[in-house]
Amino acid sequence: MLNSSDQLRPVADEHSDIVSLCSRSIRDIIADLSKPVNPQRLKQRTQGGRTLDYLPWYQAVRYLDKYAPGWRYEIRSIAQVGDNLVMVVRITVPCAEGEVYREASALEPIKGTGYGDCAVNAESAALRRAAAKFGLCLYLYDK
Repeated sequence: MLNSSDQLRPVADEHSDIVSLCSRSIRDIIADLSKPVNPQRLKQRTQGGRTLDYLPWYQAVRYLDKYAPGWRYEIRSIAQVGDNLVMVVRITVPCAEGEVYREASALEPIKGTGYGDCAVNAESAALRRAAAKFGLCLYLYDK
């Protein structure tokens, strides 16, 4: 994935405390996040008759804290589309080149039958997808 000019911004002076954390290039950060994670950190769920491995959101946060210090996360939008909730989130990673962000969305049925409510589930899925765009557990999507 290439960065477009609107995804890469110089670090502003207001974030000068983060600048010292930004000495690593985005290429190095993505390389670290792209490494396979400890299999003990993964969970499994059944979806469409298949068993899928996934990294829970709180484990994704730990990996981001370790390899992308100073990262930020925000919910960009929440919308109802039919009987579904759609959430878009953004993860911003400070690096030597400035700040790089990735956005991802998730759709959850409002009256779902699974664990948790639709907002929690959509936020978790969107966070994990945005982190995958930085390489975190991206390899799990190949299976």
